[in-house]
Amino acid sequence: MTTSEDQAGVSRSDVLRGLGLTAAVAATGTLLGGGTATAQAQGSPEHPNVRLIKDYYATYGEGNPAKLRRFFAHDIKWTIPGHHPLSGAKQGVEEVLAFFRELNKAGFRAEPIFLAADGEWVVDLHRGWSTQPNGLDILWTLAFRIRHRKIVEAVNFAADQHAADAFFWKVYKLAPLPGRLD
Repeated sequence: MTTSEDQAGVSRSDVLRGLGLTAAVAATGTLLGGGTATAQAQGSPEHPNVRLIKDYYATYGEGNPAKLRRFFAHDIKWTIPGHHPLSGAKQGVEEVLAFFRELNKAGFRAEPIFLAADGEWVVDLHRGWSTQPNGLDILWTLAFRIRHRKIVEAVNFAADQHAADAFFWKVYKLAPLPGRLD
């Protein structure tokens, strides 16, 4: 038995996949007023919105935030949780791209673990981490609303919001006063 397996022979990745399914279904049910999403059955056709989000993550992985523009509706709303310099609702493509440019400075990467679609919503569970020394490495869930093959809304959920807040405050300093107020 490897060190990444427990006594029952279940690997860490199997556990994460199971947790991903549970978290994604729960999050989707909450967003949709109590409904449930189902994971795609093996061999069934992929939901087009899941394909869109997979393509989005592949493009994100290239490290060029400008290439993400094609995935966003012009009036996109992207909500970042927490109490830190990057948190809050970003409105419109330019604000969302500015957020991604800042994430890029810390070398943020994402590794999707689970995706599920229900109507216009896609819920994903992914590992998100910074390549900066002493960076952040936690699970995130995103709820994407998609219309006309564009992301119109995204809401982030952090597995450890306190760690995320501490990291973002450490990496993204506010400009000193009084210049910050100009």
